[in-house]
Amino acid sequence: MTLALYGGAPVRTSPWPAWPPPLDGAQRERVTAVLDSGLWGATQGGSACAELAGAFARRSGAEHAVTVGNATLGLFAALRGLGVGPGDEVIVPAYTFVASATAVLLAGATPVIADVDADDLHLSADTVRAALTPRTAAIMPVHLAGSPADMDPLTELATRHGLAVIEDAAQAHGATYRDRPVGGLGDAGVYSFQASKAMTAGEGGLIVCRDQAVHDAVWSVCNLGRDPGGAWYGHPSVGWNLRLTEIQAALLLPWLDRLDAEIDRRNAFCAALERELSAIPAPPGHEGAGEPGERAGPGGFRPVTVVPRPAGTTRDSRHLLMLRLHVPVDRSFLLEAMAAEGVPLDGGYPPLGTMTALTGAGARPEPCPAAEAAAREVVWVRQSMLMDDPAGAACVAEALAKVLTG
Repeated sequence: MTLALYGGAPVRTSPWPAWPPPLDGAQRERVTAVLDSGLWGATQGGSACAELAGAFARRSGAEHAVTVGNATLGLFAALRGLGVGPGDEVIVPAYTFVASATAVLLAGATPVIADVDADDLHLSADTVRAALTPRTAAIMPVHLAGSPADMDPLTELATRHGLAVIEDAAQAHGATYRDRPVGGLGDAGVYSFQASKAMTAGEGGLIVCRDQAVHDAVWSVCNLGRDPGGAWYGHPSVGWNLRLTEIQAALLLPWLDRLDAEIDRRNAFCAALERELSAIPAPPGHEGAGEPGERAGPGGFRPVTVVPRPAGTTRDSRHLLMLRLHVPVDRSFLLEAMAAEGVPLDGGYPPLGTMTALTGAGARPEPCPAAEAAAREVVWVRQSMLMDDPAGAACVAEALAKVLTG
């Protein structure tokens, strides 16, 4: 069968769902009300930011929340609010978006880039333990692709060593770990509302906190050093204006009512794709290989598998679906050929420790063989594709089979 890259017919010609989806009636009503009110800023007397903070705190199993301009600023504010700054080290995973590390640099601390679990690609207690030093002040588990990190061992380790835990939940709206919402499992949790995320206002972020004192410190960082309830021109500590707008909050509030249904839709697509992947034939030379672990199934060797969810996952929000390739393939060719078949995939993250901008700014990388393997072997199915009807999963599997065996 001729690849579409070489003039053959593509597997799929119909478009995938757009992201973000069109505004619904509730969003239009909310946004129009804010625009008509003239109360667009968070300090003008409107209620949307406060409502969003309260709703997200309750959903995250926390008492408090602070809305912010984006999640990078949210991570920065959480670190500063928890007392992390110059001279401190913060352990971050090697397989994550660069903002996890740059937020640490923004706070004046040193990102220590630790390896991830070789199977699920999340920060683990073992990889954190290997990176600890007397200067370690905090750890930043990332709920990668909407899958919760295995938090209990991480929080136990943090408690033992007196470390703060900041959850990077930018991709994990609605995810749960052992039936507990992510975001409220550590000292602070940070969500993103950037354009690609499961809830979006184009940009934006939110910090949830369990403790009143932590909330007040984080709120002060985000509000020019003021104290909650204090004088408008009283600035007892150093802070910045990191606030979200009322217009953005109005876009986001109605999304909470449909978030669970959208998560269910993505999970249905992912389950269908996992079934379809099991039927992909092995490329020539790999038939009946029967390699160990997840690469082997009832039908023998599987050339493509879904990256497993970490232990303790009870609800995966499926921001992305990560696929691991078990056959050698030129990634640039694979991505180009899949796009030509009408099934675009994403190449995923490079390991943070390979980014000279970070190491030049003082980040310290640990040996990260698992993250380096992921950069060679893992590709992503993006959120917009996961919002398709589950029958569309067959297109992804068919295109992969065509490209890998073609």
